[in-house]
Amino acid sequence: MPFIDKSKILILATHGYERSELRVPLDELKKRGADVQIASIGTDPIKSWNEKDWGDTVNVDLLAKDVKIEDFDALILPGGQMNPDILRHDEAAMRVVKEFVASGKIVAAICHAPWLLIEADAVRGRKMTSYISIKTDMTNAGAIWSNEPVVTDQGIVTSRNPDDLDAFVKKIVEEIEEGRHERRAA
Repeated sequence: MPFIDKSKILILATHGYERSELRVPLDELKKRGADVQIASIGTDPIKSWNEKDWGDTVNVDLLAKDVKIEDFDALILPGGQMNPDILRHDEAAMRVVKEFVASGKIVAAICHAPWLLIEADAVRGRKMTSYISIKTDMTNAGAIWSNEPVVTDQGIVTSRNPDDLDAFVKKIVEEIEEGRHERRAA
């Protein structure tokens, strides 16, 4: 079981990610000593969405197509509406999500990012949460949806929105330190 200060964490995102949902986990996990890298579908810095307009950017460390799952302990999927909607149509991004789910490693998705878990067929029969506007998408895909700040099912962590970021980050740390999870197929 890895300690957070020895862990390697991947954040998968593209343009339109919810600023706080990437920045808070990135900053908080780095403060705890984790090696956090950002993967995307292009090499240019990616632009955030900050409440009602475009926000700042973050640099991309590697392309999704070059991600090796064995190099990381966990995957974080920030939300926003645009970011997961773009990623769920990208073959390389979806390969990363599907391989992390299959590996038993920690996968954490917040807000609209559970759309990526739906696309990966990873929600059926699992207790999860999400932004309220995709509750129907989640339940139609077979999730057992719950309106809680953070929900964990076999190492898959889901959270509702930026108000839940403290609980989300705390649960990510806890799950990483527990280690890999044996998962049943979705």
